[in-house]
Order: sequence, then C-alpha cells, then structure tokens
Amino acid sequence: MRGVDTWSYAPYRPFLYNVGDIYICRIAPAERSIRFEWLSAGGSYSVFYRIRGNEEFLLCGTTDCCEYDIENLIPETDYEFFVESKAGKSRVRLARTGNTVGTVVNYLHPDDDAYAFSGRYLCSPSLVRHPDGYLLASMDLFADKHPQNLTLIYRSDDEGKTWHYVSELMPCFWGKMFIHKGELYMLACSTEYGDLLIGKSVDGGKTFSTPVTLLRGANGKNGSSGVHKNPQNLIYHGGRLWATLEWGAWANREYCHAAMMMSCGENADLLDPASWVFTEPRIFEHFVPELEDVKIPAMTIEGTPVISPDGKLFNIMRFGKRGYALCYEADVTEPEKMLSYSYLMRFPANFSKFMIKYDAVSGKYYSIVCRLYEGCSDSARNLQTLMSSRDLVEWRDERVLYDLRGYNRNLVGLQYVDFEFDREDIIYLCRTAINGAHSFHDSNYSTFHRIKNFRNISK
Repeated sequence: MRGVDTWSYAPYRPFLYNVGDIYICRIAPAERSIRFEWLSAGGSYSVFYRIRGNEEFLLCGTTDCCEYDIENLIPETDYEFFVESKAGKSRVRLARTGNTVGTVVNYLHPDDDAYAFSGRYLCSPSLVRHPDGYLLASMDLFADKHPQNLTLIYRSDDEGKTWHYVSELMPCFWGKMFIHKGELYMLACSTEYGDLLIGKSVDGGKTFSTPVTLLRGANGKNGSSGVHKNPQNLIYHGGRLWATLEWGAWANREYCHAAMMMSCGENADLLDPASWVFTEPRIFEHFVPELEDVKIPAMTIEGTPVISPDGKLFNIMRFGKRGYALCYEADVTEPEKMLSYSYLMRFPANFSKFMIKYDAVSGKYYSIVCRLYEGCSDSARNLQTLMSSRDLVEWRDERVLYDLRGYNRNLVGLQYVDFEFDREDIIYLCRTAINGAHSFHDSNYSTFHRIKNFRNISK
C-alpha cells in the first residue's frame, strides 16, 4: 500500500473496518419510504429489507441504478436494509420512517454504526453555492468519546430539491466550505480541539488538495485546550479575509473557551500558513458591571463575524447569559491584537450556535435562531425563527419557521443553521434532530430549507 497524500476520499475506508463491499453513501427516509444511494460496483443490484428485529430479509426489488426507493412502509418504524450484486453486498443499514422537516440531504440512525470510527450523529452543517451554479452541503460525524474526524459532502443540481453524494474529507471536523476568488475552500479542524486545517478543491468538491495546518491544536478530551470553531461565514473587511475561532476545551474549567479571530490579506495565498495571523486569545473576565452576574468560566463560544453599521468588525458570540450575546471588536489595523469588549447585545436566541449576515438590499442583519421563549429551558432548540435587526441592538421576529414545542423538547432540535442569501430567498442547512433522534443535541438528519421572498415576510 502507498502513503496518503490526499484529504478527500470516495469513500474513506479505515483499515480492518467493515464498510461493506458496496458503499451506501446517502440515506433519506420519508413518512412511508426510504431512499438510499450507493457507489457503483457494476452490474445489477438486488435490494433487501425487513422491519428491524424480524428474522428474514425480504427482496424488495432489483435495479441497474445506484439509487432505490423502498416504498409502502409503515410510518414511525425502524427498518434494516442492504444492497448486493455480483461484486458483494453492502453493510446492513438502519433508517426510521416518519415525517421530518425540509428536504433531507442525509440521515443517520442513532443505532447505525456505519461511521462509528468517527461518530454516530450528523453535525456542523455547511452550505455554499458554487460559482458554477450548484449547491454543496457538508456535515461531519460526531459523538461523545469518538474520534470525530470525518466530513461528508453532497451536491444538488436542482436548487436543493434532490441531493447526491460527492466525497468525504478525513480528517475534517467543524468544517466550513467557502468561495474565495471563484474557488472552493474548506476551513476545518482535524478533530475536536485538533489542528486548524485549510484545503482547496478545483473540481467542485470531488477532490481536495492536501490540507495545510494553520494552527496546531490538541486533543481537548483530557482537559488540554486546542482549536474550537464552527461553520461560520468568512467576511472581507479592511482588505483582509476574516474568520472566528476559539482556543479552549469544555473539559478545561480554568477558562473554557477564549475568543479569537483569524485573518489574511484578501489577495494572499490562503494555502500558505504564513499568510494568516491570529488575534491573541481573549479569556472572559468581568470587564464591566453589566457582566458581574455571569458565572466564570463563562460560555463564550461559536462567534460570528459581523461588520457594524458604523464599520466596526465584531465577533458576536454565543454567551453564558440568557437572552444576550457578547460583542467583541477586532482592531483591523492590528490584526494580531487581542479582541476588545464592545457591548452586551440583547439577543433572545443565544444558547445555540447562530450566524448573523448583513443584507445590503434591505439594510438589515438576519439570523436564523433557536428562539428562547417564556418557560423554556436554556437548552431548548424547538422554536426556529428568522430574526432581523437594523442596528445590531434591537432584534425582531420576522417569522417562526418551525414550531416543535408540541414535541418532547429533549428529543427534537433545529440548530446550527448555515445560511446564504440566494437572490430573493434565503437557503439554509440545518442540523436536525427529530423522529427518533438520540437527543435534541445528537442529530439524525441534515436538512435543506428555503425561505422564499424573505425581505417581504412578517411574523
């Protein structure tokens, strides 16, 4: 065997791990059906299925394609299925029928260990429109006490109506795809609190260059701190490209996560580590009286970069004070200087990752959030709302997108949205826990959504 000189795979196959002779690369259950896709092994294929736990698999049908719909199934029921041909057979996979939200990009049953070498749940949604017109969506595989280092990439050529497998990145966690000067990049960590990596694709995500390391991290699970980030937008300001990150670990109770930003010249080589500089990590303290009631260590995490109406560059962070977000300011003239405290922003959605983007057409800032509401716990993620602001001070509800308050809040979550302005619409990818998820946090779906004519809607 030869040494590895790439970041991308189709698929990634760990040594001595049963991925199957035929690789099932996408699953999308519906109320009474399960659609799944596999990589070509040649010839004709036979599809088998059974209700989970039954003794015999039944032949569902045959096909010469690499995609199949198992239909006329019982709603809210777990099924096992596989595909075989002369080339061999796939792993037995799991899916639960039932209603979901949006369009299913991909699904992973919480008891399906097909990706247990990385994780058991779908996380870190990242969405981008490629300059050639199609959409790309990525997600990673996570679970507590797992390596958490595999990312899956999918593509839609019909505005998000259908999705198909493209490739996988290994190691890649907490990744964000973005377009810079017409080219596709991925900015990610190697694993939780691992090294900060960046790579580029010139063929629409099918293959990526060997990633370069921009910042060395750690493991973090034993309390040692490293790089923490999330799929946030990157923005241009002052002739530089900016992104957010943190330094820390949940297990490190000394300071938890310290706020940072990273940047490089907008005309620099993004794949040259020397192009990038980082602000010194800012540990949370009680800077001003309005923060005195915040417990230390405080949650300062998953910041979103935003340019204020008066041209300041902010890192607006999910924060450990209910109903508020913490706003730091970067010094664009000294890009390595530690972030400075600016103000505490009222924001009734701060207990989950959020993204804020400015729409120049309407003159408003928009965010799709897990809305806090009267009587809810801090961790509730069951009321997804589109919000807007004109000044990054006052926020208003534009529209409730999904209200799942009638469900068990411990088992449903609509969270970690990555969104794009798409002409008159907003398109977004959501980390979705519903229909038999392990918990509200441990998502079993990655779902695509479109908000039509978002500038003309009201709550």
